[in-house]
Amino acid sequence: MAAPGYGKRSAPGEAPRRRDDFTHLPAREASIATHIDRLPDGAAIDTKTLAKELPPYGQQAIRTALNALSAAGHLRRVREPVGDGRTQWVFRTYFSRTARSDAWWSRFLAGDVPEAEQQTPTPRAQPKADRTDAYEALAALGRTDARLTLSAAECKALEPLAAEWLARGVRPADFATTLTAGLPDVIHSPGAFTRKRLVDKLPPEPPVAAPPGPPAPPRRLMECTGCGKPGRPEALPGGLCRPCRGEAPDDPAPAADWIHSQVDRLRAAARHAR
Repeated sequence: MAAPGYGKRSAPGEAPRRRDDFTHLPAREASIATHIDRLPDGAAIDTKTLAKELPPYGQQAIRTALNALSAAGHLRRVREPVGDGRTQWVFRTYFSRTARSDAWWSRFLAGDVPEAEQQTPTPRAQPKADRTDAYEALAALGRTDARLTLSAAECKALEPLAAEWLARGVRPADFATTLTAGLPDVIHSPGAFTRKRLVDKLPPEPPVAAPPGPPAPPRRLMECTGCGKPGRPEALPGGLCRPCRGEAPDDPAPAADWIHSQVDRLRAAARHAR
């Protein structure tokens, strides 16, 4: 395992593991990607460690393969706060079994975790068309305590009162707990008794939500997978800087001022959170 905070981190929303996950890659890159994919989160995946774990490949071959995996959308190296209110920054390598686009990684870097892209929502059982959530909550009272078993007509008559409870943020489970607490031994008219409780115990309206504050600063800074040079996501397509992509370098004065400004903002946010 790597030192805390420095090892592998699985990207969110990956597709389930399959035999053909990496068949689109050359043989060497596919072999190294398969090895990384099966490592647990926190495992060291630096060049030296992988070269020791994969004897057929030397450090240079591993380094070239990691650059190729980055360009193919399978990993990104980032710098981010260690968390828990601490201002220390750590280096992490996020690995995705599912190849991601530059746009996906940029959103992830900005704190917008797009998990739903690779997940099929589980169908939810729908109530009958003529039965609202308020009606269902009333009908469920008898299952919580038989003394408050209501007829269909009573549920329909009390539905507006129950709907007001739910509109004020009361969950169905809390609705049943509140209305069935401390019941007398015998209830001759469950409908009338429930109506009185719905009126007498109606919770207050929720407070007005405060207007949203300014957007939070980015939580991560991307680094070149090959050389570790920091930069904006748009300056590192495929997670690689221009020299590591084999192109002429940009102006040697990178985004140093921008990087320092981001670090300062994150430190300020962490102090404010404490």
